[in-house]
Amino acid sequence: MKKISYFAAAIVWSIFSFNPVSSQVVDPVKWSAAYKPLSSQSGEITFTATIDKGYHIYGAYFEEGGPVRTHFTFPSSNEYSLNGKLKEVTSPVRKKDPAFDNMEITLLSGKAIFSQKITLKNNKELRIPVEVEYMACTNETCLPPVRKTIEVHIPASATVGNTTATETDTTASVSANTVSADTTPKSSSDSAQITASVTNIETNQSADNESLLHFLLIAFLAGLAAILTPCVFPMIPMTVSYFMRSGESTVRNRLQGVMFGVFITLLYAAVGIIVSLTSVGAGFAAQLSYHWLPNLIFFALFVVFALSFLGLFEIVLPSKLVNAADNKAEKGGWLGVFFMAVTTVLVSFSCTGPIVGALLVEAMGKFALKPILGMAVFGLAFSLPFTFFAIFPSTLSKLPKSGGWLNEIKVVLGILILAFGIKFLINIDQTYHWDIISREFVLTFWIVLSLFLGMYLLGKIRMLHDTPVERTGVFRLLLALTFFYIAIYLFTGLIGRNPLHPLAAFLPAQKQLVYEMPEKQLPATLNICEKPKFSDILPNPAGIPAYFDYQQALACARQLNKPLLIDFKAHSCSNCKKMEAKVWEDPDIKNFIAQNFVVASLYTDERSPLPSETNINGTIAKTLGEYNLNLEIEMFRTNALPLYAIIDPQGNVLAGPIGTEYNKEKYLKFLQEGINKYPQK
Repeated sequence: MKKISYFAAAIVWSIFSFNPVSSQVVDPVKWSAAYKPLSSQSGEITFTATIDKGYHIYGAYFEEGGPVRTHFTFPSSNEYSLNGKLKEVTSPVRKKDPAFDNMEITLLSGKAIFSQKITLKNNKELRIPVEVEYMACTNETCLPPVRKTIEVHIPASATVGNTTATETDTTASVSANTVSADTTPKSSSDSAQITASVTNIETNQSADNESLLHFLLIAFLAGLAAILTPCVFPMIPMTVSYFMRSGESTVRNRLQGVMFGVFITLLYAAVGIIVSLTSVGAGFAAQLSYHWLPNLIFFALFVVFALSFLGLFEIVLPSKLVNAADNKAEKGGWLGVFFMAVTTVLVSFSCTGPIVGALLVEAMGKFALKPILGMAVFGLAFSLPFTFFAIFPSTLSKLPKSGGWLNEIKVVLGILILAFGIKFLINIDQTYHWDIISREFVLTFWIVLSLFLGMYLLGKIRMLHDTPVERTGVFRLLLALTFFYIAIYLFTGLIGRNPLHPLAAFLPAQKQLVYEMPEKQLPATLNICEKPKFSDILPNPAGIPAYFDYQQALACARQLNKPLLIDFKAHSCSNCKKMEAKVWEDPDIKNFIAQNFVVASLYTDERSPLPSETNINGTIAKTLGEYNLNLEIEMFRTNALPLYAIIDPQGNVLAGPIGTEYNKEKYLKFLQEGINKYPQK
């Protein structure tokens, strides 16, 4: 699920050596807590995370289905009650994560502070064991999710000062069978190297900047598109004539034309300011992202906007408001120029309203400046033709005449808004795991709309208020062919011939086929000896048949006398998914792995319970993920993800372990090293 590189410019500050004997388990986050009384019966608990340089954790509020959010769990008690929601005191950095279909996530680095207000039921001394779950990552490597218990001490009748707390580690996650001594890998060399490029979290801002630039470009193009609508385009000559009145100097008229454009830009920016002040707040973006109600409202708004552009009705402002602004404009002067701009904005609202509304919905809740900048850029583009023709009025004669083509532009915009609006239904469906709106449904919907637009532009389909198409011009034909091409492109994705990577951010996740083992044994070339456990719920990596149970994979490697490629990963690890998409999906690497290795795909955050508790050198695992995590630590003294290693059936390390490596040649060299060393065993 990811396609764009995380950062435009990564600053590599550390490449560290990894020794499978002496390396330590990485724990880059230290927690502390303090209690501050607010009254005799209430107080505030502050949790502080001190995060090592180069690492970050995730915020508490963003859409489910991505990396592990920081979450605090208070035990039920009659001694206290929580007052309100957890507050992120430290403002997180917002960015879209291409590893999770460009889902917007929040990141915290350096020092992260959270607070929770509580109400005390009595004045007794309390010790509250609060469990915090979080996940630490660099820009290249993610560690498995961790759960720690922080004991918060509230003294009897606490009235002043802060009360500190301590943290205690607890087990984090998953399991399978017992690891015996002869299957614990032993390094074939004194040390193994694991390389990870670690980038300071501040460079995450580059991804946000890229996202903002894309949004501003869309806003600018939307402003230009709004000009080509029936209620705006005819206004250009009438508005420009306002600045060509006799008795006024040419310089003054041109200056007023420029100020007219400035006023329009400021008016739209003011709309952005209002939206920004009313939408941005703690947790607001998260609510917009995953809660069903705002997503349903936004979908309904997009449908209303689309139907308005399709001619079913018009969204208009009260005529009294428009007339009042027009009367003020007639008075002339600089104040008249301002009210002329107001009149233009109000009169054009029936055409610009749906476009502005769609932009604001996309901008809301991201960060404070996004609606403001978006509306300012929209207003700037919208005002450019008015300003240009006010400065150069002689060029007005070159404008095309108004006609039915203006209404056709409205229809095209309406269909595009309708196509984009389904995104909000997808958000609801994926967040609540309804699996109603499938990838195939969305692609079919878009194909139908693309074909509709192609036929519409050729004049084969007509809408309300349309005029007959007398002839098909070159531009109309090219535009129609463009939509037919889009339909064909989408169809290739529908039939599975094209992964449609550029559209992945808007599409539901592609369902991977889970490998099913027939009753009889498959050919040995598939490197599968028996049906893999958990294969009914876990996908094969890059479509390569794999085991998800270490012991089962090791047994098959012994049976087939082949090396075992171990892949430690996690559902919530974006770098793991990027490795599969960028490296494992490469045909040469994919075929090399499938032909030469038994693959163990070991999820360290898989919640599937084990048939029975499993002990790995004294550590109890109850779930598959806990088992795999403990196994990784036992084998390689690290919990970094992703992690790849090649071992022989006796548990000897042939190659690796290595971490994230997007260079395909280097990764293939790592695989070849394992093959070259295997015949010597």
